[in-house]
Amino acid sequence: MNSGPILEVKNVSKAFGGVQALTNVSFEVYEGEIFGIIGPNGSGKTTLINCITGFVKMDAGKVFFRGKDITGRAPHKIADLGVTRTFQVMRPYYSLPAYKNLIVPLFSPRARRTGGWRGGGRLGDRDTVGIDILEEIGFERDSFVPYKLASTLPTGYLKRLELARCLALRPEIIICDEVFSGLSMAEVASIVPLIERLQMDGITLVMIEHRLRELFRVANRVMVLNFGEKLTEGAPAEVMEDERVREAYLGTEEV
Repeated sequence: MNSGPILEVKNVSKAFGGVQALTNVSFEVYEGEIFGIIGPNGSGKTTLINCITGFVKMDAGKVFFRGKDITGRAPHKIADLGVTRTFQVMRPYYSLPAYKNLIVPLFSPRARRTGGWRGGGRLGDRDTVGIDILEEIGFERDSFVPYKLASTLPTGYLKRLELARCLALRPEIIICDEVFSGLSMAEVASIVPLIERLQMDGITLVMIEHRLRELFRVANRVMVLNFGEKLTEGAPAEVMEDERVREAYLGTEEV
């Protein structure tokens, strides 16, 4: 990891009407690490990610990517810098085959500027590149699955498709909003090595998760939110020893 943060979030606050969703949340993410964000339901995790990625306008605070202020930029402008995200509720083009879902990001300015996925001369054949990416994240290339309509795919494949669309942009950061949610234990077991491989490939990951056991297998550091405020941050084992964290999770199955 480099010494400086790749992503800095400073004093982010957001309210919806009279409900304070986030209050002065700050943290840093370092290049090449897996940073987890956890907390009970309603603690502000997804709102925080929406603020960072431009889907929700924050009331106060700043977000910096590689030292550049990206606060308030449109989502596509943030993605063009290499900060991508998945969604807890998957958002594929349901009427298109799985591999065709990657054509839009592969036609993006970022993909053109960086020379296509993993470089080389393959940018012109985007269908082939799309199938290559799907194979990398667990679609069986020689099966019919990459050619199936997204609307017919089960949750496990849709989760992978979300990651594939991020990879098509050749990201520096992928922010994963509950990538393990809704998956069987076998499906989770197959995605964990994929997450580890993305980290080995130099991609920084920020992961919102409720399934703590699985997250703690891969996360380097974890931040805990509760009622929109940051409780603590540190190594997973240290965080779960914090009495405030135990109280926040009292009665949940994850602890």
